Amino acid sequence: MSLTDYFSVKFENQKLIFLDQTKLPLEEVYVETDSYERIAKAIERLEIRGAPLIGIAAAYGLALSLKNVDKEHEKVFHSVFKRLAETRPTAVNLFRALNDLKDEFEKLSDKNLTYDKLLNKAKEIHKKDEEFCLKIGRNGLSLFKQKSNVLTHCNTGKLATGGIGTAFGIIKTAFDNGLVDHVFADETRPLLQGLRLTAFELDKNGIPFTMQTDSSAAELMKQGKVDLVITGADRIALNGDSANKIGTYNLAILANYHKIPFYIAAPSTTIDRTIASGEEIIIEYRKKEELLTVGQTAITPDNYQAFTPAFDVTPAHLISGIITEEGVFSFPYNFIQ
Repeated sequence: MSLTDYFSVKFENQKLIFLDQTKLPLEEVYVETDSYERIAKAIERLEIRGAPLIGIAAAYGLALSLKNVDKEHEKVFHSVFKRLAETRPTAVNLFRALNDLKDEFEKLSDKNLTYDKLLNKAKEIHKKDEEFCLKIGRNGLSLFKQKSNVLTHCNTGKLATGGIGTAFGIIKTAFDNGLVDHVFADETRPLLQGLRLTAFELDKNGIPFTMQTDSSAAELMKQGKVDLVITGADRIALNGDSANKIGTYNLAILANYHKIPFYIAAPSTTIDRTIASGEEIIIEYRKKEELLTVGQTAITPDNYQAFTPAFDVTPAHLISGIITEEGVFSFPYNFIQ
């Protein structure tokens, strides 16, 4: 495998192969499975993470659950659908992918064809996201007026999507076109997706970068070292309010104060057309151990309480633009409706 030839998930020999992201960047370990339960646990444990990638993996898991089933297809399908839907509550791509397979399942008159039909649908979802990422990257080139320094948060590259990434895809495409000078990446507490994953991808792609604590962003902006901020999103409401990794809202406020453009990059599948605003987005809370431990090592007494939202919601008026595969859109986000 060449330096840049890493992948997040791949379907091969009737099994899903995925990169265990909890071991990065020190170990590059790939897991091979045809068990939907193993895939569900991988999503819960954040071995597989990132809104688009969660949807893709869940689609493969749902298809695989029917691989060797010759009766009671309905019972198995609905049971596994429910199991996978319960893995993560915030990323809309998960539910969109599962519902796409549900629509496919309900159209089948011959349930013995279920596995092949659902697998083809999962592959289609995967391929479509790959294409969307390329388009997002190209659309994002218009954000750059000159060679720029970019600040990003969490991870939005291959490790979060089926393609080159969303915000990371824009950064990579811009870098390849001589438009990115340097990337500043937040460590992204508490699970360090920036320090472990975005740094891994920036390094793999030869993009100059500097890591920083989440609380360093204001000082970096004050010093004039940030030209624009680009992050991803896990769910976007009809009015443009966007949920993303906890700490994103902080960045939007800081960027607004320092008059720095703040952008969200996501495929159109991340837009939840059933909710009017961010107030309706369900925010996932993680176990306090993820904050109070590093790896397997406790760094506080276990009786400490912890506030542990995995996401926050950035109001639409703080977002300079939302970049999808369809183009670059600005506030007010009437295009979504």
